[in-house]
Amino acid sequence: MLTPHPTPCPCGSGDSLETCCGRCHSGQAAADATQLMRSRYSAYALGHIDYLIDTTLPAQQSDLDRAAISAWSLHSTWLGLEVQASELIGGQPEHAWVSFTARWHDAQGEHAHSERSAFVQCEGRWYFLDPTVKLRASRNDPCPCGSGQKFKKCCSGYL
Repeated sequence: MLTPHPTPCPCGSGDSLETCCGRCHSGQAAADATQLMRSRYSAYALGHIDYLIDTTLPAQQSDLDRAAISAWSLHSTWLGLEVQASELIGGQPEHAWVSFTARWHDAQGEHAHSERSAFVQCEGRWYFLDPTVKLRASRNDPCPCGSGQKFKKCCSGYL
């Protein structure tokens, strides 16, 4: 009897989906911002829209365009992810930057998007800080990440 080959993870790690990003998609917290970034790319490739919403800072989730995220995810052929750098900033809460290039093909052709994304760790979980979603907080308001700090001293500089 033939042993089935494990499905390779779309993030390009070389590991199986089950032992890589699939663990995050099943509810396990990402160990760090890079793992969250990889699992989010895989979620785009696999059409896991709820995961993409759930791993964005909770204060931003209601303002995400679910239809646009879904359309981009489902109408694209995902070609690969390259993570160039990851920088843990530290502090309370911890913040991180992840620089990456994602490639995909859609009806308009082949594309590559390079970005330096910001992440924050809240209550033991990492979240993507979406720069396209404006937070409803002014400089002296409590930070929407729940750190207890003022917004200007916490996530403001990452958005």
